[in-house]
Amino acid sequence: MPNIKSSIKSVRKDEQRHAKNVAIKTAIKKASRKVSDAVSEGNADEAKTLLDAAYKTIDKAAKRNVIHKNNAARKKSHLAEKVNSLAK
Repeated sequence: MPNIKSSIKSVRKDEQRHAKNVAIKTAIKKASRKVSDAVSEGNADEAKTLLDAAYKTIDKAAKRNVIHKNNAARKKSHLAEKVNSLAK
């Protein structure tokens, strides 16, 4: 544990920031899982609506610098591929 006052505050802020980032990353995983489950069940309409929600979650995370913008683009691309595979 640090002795310097600013370091103590920094540790506290890091813990809060980490908790928020973990929550946002968990939300991304849950949204992606919902889309994947809908695709595996064959629900095209439900998958498309869930895809929009997943896009929103991923874009927010990228905007807040929780994940890198290229990581966000990759996640969105993979989800779109899964949803588009139902149309074939």
